[in-house]
Amino acid sequence: MVGRIREQSIAEVREKARIDEVVSQYVTLRNAGGGSMKGLCPFHDEKSPSFHVTPSRGFFHCFGCQEGGDVISFVMKMDGLSFGEAVERLADKSGVQLQRDESDAAYEGPKGPQRGRLVEAHKEAQAWYADQLGTPDALVARQFLDERGFDQTAAQTFGIGFAPRDGEALFTHLRQKGFTLDELTVGGLVAVGRSPYDRFRGRLLWPIRDASGDTIGFGARRIFDDDRIDAKYLNTSETPIYKKSQVLYGLDLARREIGRSSQAVIVEGYTDVMACHLAGVGTAVATCGTAFGDDHAKVLRRFLNDHEEFRGEVIFTFDGDAAGQKAALRAFGGDQNFVSQTYVAVEPGGLDPCDLRIQQGDAAVRELVARRVPLYRFVLGNIVEKYDLDRADGRIDAVRESASIVASVRDQSKVTAFAQEISKMVGSDIDTNTVLAEVRRASARPAKDTARPVRRSAVPAGAEEPPAAPVRPALPDLRDPRFELERETLKLVVQHPMAIGRSTADIGPDDFVHPTYRGVWEVVSGAGGPAAGAGDAGWAGRLRDAATDPDVLAALSMLAVEPLLTDKQPDAAYVGHHVLRLLELTAARRITEVKSRLQRTNPVEEPESYNRMFGELAALEQHRRALRDRVIGA
Repeated sequence: MVGRIREQSIAEVREKARIDEVVSQYVTLRNAGGGSMKGLCPFHDEKSPSFHVTPSRGFFHCFGCQEGGDVISFVMKMDGLSFGEAVERLADKSGVQLQRDESDAAYEGPKGPQRGRLVEAHKEAQAWYADQLGTPDALVARQFLDERGFDQTAAQTFGIGFAPRDGEALFTHLRQKGFTLDELTVGGLVAVGRSPYDRFRGRLLWPIRDASGDTIGFGARRIFDDDRIDAKYLNTSETPIYKKSQVLYGLDLARREIGRSSQAVIVEGYTDVMACHLAGVGTAVATCGTAFGDDHAKVLRRFLNDHEEFRGEVIFTFDGDAAGQKAALRAFGGDQNFVSQTYVAVEPGGLDPCDLRIQQGDAAVRELVARRVPLYRFVLGNIVEKYDLDRADGRIDAVRESASIVASVRDQSKVTAFAQEISKMVGSDIDTNTVLAEVRRASARPAKDTARPVRRSAVPAGAEEPPAAPVRPALPDLRDPRFELERETLKLVVQHPMAIGRSTADIGPDDFVHPTYRGVWEVVSGAGGPAAGAGDAGWAGRLRDAATDPDVLAALSMLAVEPLLTDKQPDAAYVGHHVLRLLELTAARRITEVKSRLQRTNPVEEPESYNRMFGELAALEQHRRALRDRVIGA
C-alpha cells in the first residue's frame, strides 16, 4: 500500500511544474498580452482561440467550453489520470521528490498499474531495444536502415531499436528491473500464452512517443523472411497509455516546428517521417497503423494554432495510385476539421518520401512539399479524369460524381468556388450554375434515417413510474452583462489582492447576485479576505484549494486568467470605481425592496412598521447618494 502524497509535495509540484511549459506540450500558445497566453482549446473543437493560460497564477481557462483549473487538473483531464497519477507524472518531469504519509493506512491507490509505471516500463524497453540494435543478431536490422540512408545518428535521434528473436529476452530484463507481469501485459510489452513472452520478436522497432516525448508504444517492422507473423508492421495494441487514433508518430520532434511555421506534413510511414526530418522538412508526422481521422486532426490543430485569425497549411503526401487517390478522398472528407488550407504533395513517379530521398536526395523531398497542390483540386481532378470529356454524357457524369463530393462540404462558402473549379475542368459548355444545380440535387437526396428510438427501462405492470430526478435549475451565464461589476471586482480580488487591499471591507455575500460569484466571495472571505492575499504569490492557489463547489472552482480559474477591462495596472481610482459601484447597486436593490414593502403597508393600520421602513428608506437613499458622490470622485 502506498501512502498519500503530502500536501507540501503537491504544493512543490504546482510551483515547479510551469503550467505554460506543460500546456505547450499539447497546445501551441502565443502571447495574448497582460501576462496571458492563448491557443486552441484541447478540450473542445473551435476555430478561434478561447483557451487562456496565465503562468504567473498557474491557471488555465477556456472561455468557450468553460474548462479550467491548474497544472495538475490540466494533466488529469488531458491524459485521463487520477489526481495522484498526475502529481506523480509532473513530479517526475520537474524533478520533485514526492514525500508520502506512510501512516495513512486508510488510503488506497488507484486500481491496476499506474500510468507512471507503464510509461517507465516503456522507457526502459526503448533503451534496451536501442542497445540491442548494436548486437550481432541485429545485423539485418542495421542493413535495413543503411539501405534507406539512415545512419547511427539518425537511429539514435528517433530511438530505433531491435527486438531479439529470443521470445523472453525483454520480459526477463524488465522483470529484473522490478516491473510486474501485470504492468508488462497491461502496457502491451508482454503477452501471456503457456508462459509470458515478448510482444515483439525479431523485428526492427520504432518507439512511438506522445507529444511530451514519453514512449507509449512501438511500431515493429518485419525484417526476417522466416518471421512466422506475415504482417509487415505490428503496432502496440490499445493500452491505457496508447490510443492509436490520438497518436501521431514524430509529433514529439515536430511539434515546435509545426507551431513556429503553422505547417504540418502528413506522411504514411515511420521511414517517411525520418526521411522528411533528415531532409529538412521538420513538420512531418504519420499515423500509427491507421488512417488519418478526426481525432488525429484535433491533435494536430492544437499545435498548428489553426484558427480563423491565423491560417496555416496541412499537406498530405499520397502515392499516385488508386490507394493514394482513395486516401486523398478520405482526407477531403475530413478537410473541414481544419481552418488551415489543405494540400496534397504527390511525387510524379509514385515515390514516397523515403524512396525519393534515397534516389534523388534531400532537396527532392523539400521540392515535393514545395510543389503541393490544393487538396480539393487533386480530388476533383482525379474524378474528372476518369471520364471521356470529349463526349457529352461523359461530361455530365463527371459533373454528377464531382457534385456528389462537393455536396458533402459543410462550409457552404466554399461550394461556389468548387463548382467553378469543376466547370473549368470539365469544359466550356458546363457553366458554374449547372454544377451548382447538380450539387443541390445531390444535397437533396434523402439520407438514411439513423435515428434510434429512445429506450425506456421497463416498469412492471401496475407499478408507478419512478419520480424523475430533480433537475438543477440552470444558472445565468457568468459573462452576462448584468454581472459585469461582480465579475470585474472579483477579478481584482483574485488577481490583484494587494491593489484592492482593505477597500472591500464593506462588501459582503449579498453584494453578489449571481450564486456562483457569491460562492467565490465566500471562499475569499473564508481565506481572510483580499487583504490576506496581498503579497502572496500563491493567493489564487489558496482560493482554489479552499473551494469545493465545481461551479466555484470553474469560476475561479476563469477569474484568474481573464484580463481586466483596463490595459494599465489597476490603481486606487479603478479599484474604487468598481467596489463603490458594486455597493451602490446593492443599495439600489435594497431601496427597491423597501419601497415595495412600503407600498404594501397601510400607514394607519401599521404605523410603527411604516415609520420604521420610511426611516430605513431615507437612510438608504442617503447612503446611496454618498456612494454616488464617491464614485464620481474616484
